[in-house]
Amino acid sequence: MPAPIVATAGWSLPRAEQHRFPGAGTHLERYARVLRGAEINASFYRPIRPALYAKWAAGVPARFRFSVKLPRTVTHERRLRDCAEPLDAFLGEVAALGPKLGCLLVQLPPSLRWDAAVADDFLALLRARHAGPVALEPRHPTWFADAPEAQLVRHDVARVAADPARVPAAALPGGARSLEYHRLHGSPRIYYTPYDDAYLDALAPRLRAAGRRGATVWCVFDNTASGAALPNALGVHARLQPAPRGDA
Repeated sequence: MPAPIVATAGWSLPRAEQHRFPGAGTHLERYARVLRGAEINASFYRPIRPALYAKWAAGVPARFRFSVKLPRTVTHERRLRDCAEPLDAFLGEVAALGPKLGCLLVQLPPSLRWDAAVADDFLALLRARHAGPVALEPRHPTWFADAPEAQLVRHDVARVAADPARVPAAALPGGARSLEYHRLHGSPRIYYTPYDDAYLDALAPRLRAAGRRGATVWCVFDNTASGAALPNALGVHARLQPAPRGDA
């Protein structure tokens, strides 16, 4: 059973946490010796050269995986319509990660309502081009109903479990059961608030249980603005380690 991938958005090492990532190398190289994944959000704002993706992939261990966010051109500007050209460009770029491309993340704007035809066309377009894991983070309440849920299952796309949740159902994973993807942005102050020990204590067994069901599990901390993401990720990572065996 693969262990859950605990990650942060990016791989910056705040000064206060750098002692927990010893050794030489770039921040990414040091980060990847401890954690098993990272979420790339820069791809949302601008294209990333394939050569840079390839450099990142070469600098991490074989077990490491990247999740990469689709560009805003697709999700926020074209709003999933007529987006074959920018989608193809993006997929051509991220292909340079090779086997270290672990997941694609599709975050929708809060104003984007579920439209059955638009969503179906987009998901079919994406699936015709990419067979790997895909996580969708919708933020309009219309996405949290039986019909969009069935649509996501049909296309083998997972729905992100997000915190803070815009509607109660958004806190729970949905869609495809093959993938469970948690994005923890910090609550109540988004991007800033750290998660306390009680939250992490409750989260770790849920992640472990999803892995036992056979899902690929991601847990990404996006509360990076105050430097809370990395200690939170390390806290969950530690909780997921096997308990030491007693003396025989």
